Amino acid sequence: MTEPLWTLDAAAAAMGGRVVADETAAQALSGISIDTRTLKVGDLFFAIRGEARDGHDFVRDALARGAGAAVVAEERAADLGDAGPLIAVPAQDEDAVLAAMRGLAVASRARTGARVLAVTGSVGKTGTKEALRHVLAAQGATHASVASYNNHWGVPLTLGRMPASSDFGVFEVGMNHAGEIAPLTRLVRPEIAIVTTVEPVHIEHFRSLSGIADAKGEIFYGLEPGGVAIINRDNPNFERLKAHALASEAGRVVSFGEHREADVRAERIVMRPDLSIVDVRAMGLPVTYQLGTPGRHTALNSLAVIAAVQALGADLALAALSLAQLRPPVGRGARTMLQVRGGEALLVDESYNANPASVRAALSTLAGVETAGRRIAVLGDMMELGAEAPRLHRELAEAVAEHGIDLVFTAGPLMQELFEALPASRRAGARPSSAELVDPVVEALRPGDAVMVKGSNSTRMGRIVEALKARYGGAVDQDLAVGRSG
Repeated sequence: MTEPLWTLDAAAAAMGGRVVADETAAQALSGISIDTRTLKVGDLFFAIRGEARDGHDFVRDALARGAGAAVVAEERAADLGDAGPLIAVPAQDEDAVLAAMRGLAVASRARTGARVLAVTGSVGKTGTKEALRHVLAAQGATHASVASYNNHWGVPLTLGRMPASSDFGVFEVGMNHAGEIAPLTRLVRPEIAIVTTVEPVHIEHFRSLSGIADAKGEIFYGLEPGGVAIINRDNPNFERLKAHALASEAGRVVSFGEHREADVRAERIVMRPDLSIVDVRAMGLPVTYQLGTPGRHTALNSLAVIAAVQALGADLALAALSLAQLRPPVGRGARTMLQVRGGEALLVDESYNANPASVRAALSTLAGVETAGRRIAVLGDMMELGAEAPRLHRELAEAVAEHGIDLVFTAGPLMQELFEALPASRRAGARPSSAELVDPVVEALRPGDAVMVKGSNSTRMGRIVEALKARYGGAVDQDLAVGRSG
């Protein structure tokens, strides 16, 4: 019989709550959910209060759908007592249910013997997390964050979901403001913490790029004594990040990159349209591996993976072999062959999110695509760039020219800045929103074209991806799903 993730009594004890249920209530809880739309039978449902909705309004639905129990605030327990098994948690100065989830996360971290890693960075943290999940899963039971669950509820949710029997735990930690990473990394208590890079992302909330570096450096505050800090040696903020690491419980700092002083150094990166070949010297040890994703940015982030595997004392040769089968997270480079008017066109889905560094990386990847037709970039606004946003959008025109992109469609008022900075020969069309850009992009596609779609989450560029698939068919080809940007 499979061991339950939690028992009702153990979960209640971890959260300082009380069980409200009769003796017939099942003890076994197989998962954790905060959303009735994805809830599975046996899940423990947390009635978290969000910005728009209160999870308590969905408790009855959750229990009717088969939740093993629901975690509710003590003051709501009487009203919901007839719905099914509850764990009532005491009032807090904040959302009591979210505080209870953190309590469960603390208990989960305390009971595990897993080797725990945490990843942050302005660009590439989700891809690096997924790469670590991929290579470590070949060496033991590996638990990792779903999608980009990296915030004040995503991190404790992921910790609470970690089976006690896990061999490895990989956590993504993100932020929009200073001070947000510190409490999360202290929950995770990693023995290895990685910063992929520091770029002008969420810059509207900071006075300078060094402020972002300081915020990312908070990830080292939670390091276990003697832990390892892994930092991008190529980034101008390396020394600032290193100072944060040395002020923590870190036992050592390991650097990665192309810099001649990097501990894990790329000696050669061979770019191919559908993969990369990387020659690395890792702490003096030569390693060569094939990476199943193209793009220099992806190859450089893979160095952090190699550094982490080496720091863990895991099987480096097996990890290097595993990287050849790496595939991108959803919305981060998956490739689809479309059937277009008697021929084929390639769709590169980079629609998950965007910032100046990741857009440049995506344009570089598009430039490397072998195609008989045109290379088309469809770009939506990059958000949270503050007063510098218009300039940062305009400056993408340099990358468009450098990478030989033939046509550019833009969505949003900020990308209008880029559109106007382009020569007329590269202007395909500009619209105020992604919804208004759907038809022009769909109608423009020809056989032999390669089209890449990217924008910040709020621009909903994914609707263009879905429209292209709906019009021209095709599913993600695993042999083509090899692109990636952060």
